Amino acid sequence: MTTTKKKPSYNEAIEEIETILFQMENEELDVDILSENVKRVSYLINLCREKLLSTKEDVENVLKNIT
Repeated sequence: MTTTKKKPSYNEAIEEIETILFQMENEELDVDILSENVKRVSYLINLCREKLLSTKEDVENVLKNIT
């Protein structure tokens, strides 16, 4: 059985980043999973960046069409 994991929404990604950062700041992360979490945060930041750029382009296109 294969499972496909959907990409998180922008808000879900931000919440996950905040959770991981909170755990890091409060030294709640085990050293064994620290690298894994840093990679996850990097992925989530890139995902958010892509979503923001895409939204910016969409808004600019809409604005071009109404002027």
